[in-house]
Amino acid sequence: MADLKPILLVEDNPKDLELTLEAFAEAQLANDIVVARDGAEALDYLFLNGTPPPPSAKRPAVIILDIKLPKVDGIEVLRRIKSDETTRAIPVVMLTSSKEEQDLVRSYHLGVNAFVVKPVGFRDFFDAIHDLGSFWAILNEPPPGSHRRGGSRE
Repeated sequence: MADLKPILLVEDNPKDLELTLEAFAEAQLANDIVVARDGAEALDYLFLNGTPPPPSAKRPAVIILDIKLPKVDGIEVLRRIKSDETTRAIPVVMLTSSKEEQDLVRSYHLGVNAFVVKPVGFRDFFDAIHDLGSFWAILNEPPPGSHRRGGSRE
């Protein structure tokens, strides 16, 4: 399945990162998971250290993005993604512990595709991540002209 696009997971909390990776594994996604532990690392991955990538570069199927990140916060990462022609169509899901209305409003104003508040309970968090991964990597249809991004369908 070499044509599958990776999932970019931008998360700085080690426990949330571990749970997210476990939930993706349980969902049996065939996509590679690329982890960035801060906003600067995510931007470096997406823009090749400030240079827009060539059209042939493998773009993520979806970006799972925390808001509260070191170096560059998630709102700024989202702004950069949605303001650049080469990355604008990539779905971005804010997965955050923030319940602040201003974060929700700013995220949607900047073009986020979904805003999910991290559930507090272990099982609820695990189930939410499992469902997010399955939806965005398998069920969601990419924009016309892009390749199918999904995992295996059984």
